[in-house]
Amino acid sequence: MPPIGRRGLALALLAGAALAAPAAPAAGAAPVKKLLVVGMDGLNWDSVAAANAPNLHDLAAQGLLGRSLVQCPSVADSSSGPGWSTIATGVWPDRHGVRNNTFVGKQYGTYPDFLTRLERADPAYATYSAVDWAPLHNQGTFSSAIDTRVTFDGDANGYPAEDERTTADAAARLAAGGPDASFVYLGNTDVVAHASGTGAAYQAAIEKQDQQLGRMLTAVRSRPTYGQEDWLIMVTTDHGHRVPQGGHGGCGIDERGTFVLAAGSGISAGSRPIDVRQVDVAASALAHFGVATTLDGKSVRVRSTDPFDGLTLRTRVDETGIPATLAGWTPTAPAGWSVIRSAMPAGGVTEWRGWSFTTDEFWSRAQSGQERENALRTRGVFAVADSDEFADKSGGTSFDSTLVSPAYPVTAGSTVRVNYVTHYRQEGSQKGDVLVSFDGGPDQLVKRYVADSRATVESLPVTVPAAAATMTVKFRYYDASNNWYWVVDDLRVG
Repeated sequence: MPPIGRRGLALALLAGAALAAPAAPAAGAAPVKKLLVVGMDGLNWDSVAAANAPNLHDLAAQGLLGRSLVQCPSVADSSSGPGWSTIATGVWPDRHGVRNNTFVGKQYGTYPDFLTRLERADPAYATYSAVDWAPLHNQGTFSSAIDTRVTFDGDANGYPAEDERTTADAAARLAAGGPDASFVYLGNTDVVAHASGTGAAYQAAIEKQDQQLGRMLTAVRSRPTYGQEDWLIMVTTDHGHRVPQGGHGGCGIDERGTFVLAAGSGISAGSRPIDVRQVDVAASALAHFGVATTLDGKSVRVRSTDPFDGLTLRTRVDETGIPATLAGWTPTAPAGWSVIRSAMPAGGVTEWRGWSFTTDEFWSRAQSGQERENALRTRGVFAVADSDEFADKSGGTSFDSTLVSPAYPVTAGSTVRVNYVTHYRQEGSQKGDVLVSFDGGPDQLVKRYVADSRATVESLPVTVPAAAATMTVKFRYYDASNNWYWVVDDLRVG
């Protein structure tokens, strides 16, 4: 076979292996599940897109690219300790406990990494992790239960050299019989961004790491058993960097920016879902092997069915701190839903006049440092009633609006649950009521919010009256005047 260039080899790997169905195994035998997760520290996707990075570009073209934002203080820093802990465990920092790079408060015993969970599910799986940021092993982010842990020390010996050693070790193991599930960490991009920002040196570091990724992908493709294997390949990052100066840890969009690349069977080429988040790496890894979990994450192969995520979004009207080209809000509810604004005053900020639908990036840009960034369990587009932002323009003196769901079929005499994600901040006399009505009848109070309920998954039991056939759910935010806000997402009745 004549030699082919690096880009051609990456395309051949992805098109012929990571995405398309693998070659048929022996009659009656299912393909053997295999996993490679590569973590690249401090990687801004916009910088990747501008770099000569064919392997990363090809993964994005031939697989899935999901971009999202991580938390910031007060929940946790947008830094490596919290970021890699979220990636490893599949839960957010309010559960895994790591809030900065000291790792104080870690809860890895309760929320172990995905390789450790795989070992517990079936010790016959061969697991492997290779890192050169030593705390990921020394602190137990990837635990000693993993079959093979290889630890290099980029802080002591320099990340360019240690990334090379990490790559060489991983490529050698992946090409041979090797592990069933692997995590490989590369750190030089983060170090370069801290030292010199996100300019030319950072681009060069990205391109070097892309070459190292290519060596690992080549090793996978060269396996003698490759034709009988079903590979899921993911690449991700822990946080971004401020542009152009570098640095992270706070609430800026660039430093909170992360991504997940995924290629494998069942993942459509060129997918750009808006509902993928950092917690999904661990959940995807475990789902690939059929291991059931109750994590914050979900498999990247599973798409959202939330009707909010299908809305067509608009650019800003009155807001000034949001880029003019960023489409991230709409007042228009999905089909079957409605918003009552009849009690709203005529003035105020247009984007937040009553319940609106928005994204993490648009809403958190509206005002930083007020915990908007920490609505962790929302995905894609969510509903928000924001009396604080509404009052930033003359006339936004009060707030009273109701979000109304479709009528859901229910069984008379049964108990159903109203499930949704919420992020509620209390101030002053404001109230948030969850109401239900049956067959168009009077509203019944199910829950009233008068205290903070941040990044919470609610499941409220409701008794269905005799003879009732339908139930409508309403979210009324009222008695508010320049107070805080209420977020609702992913309503499910069942």
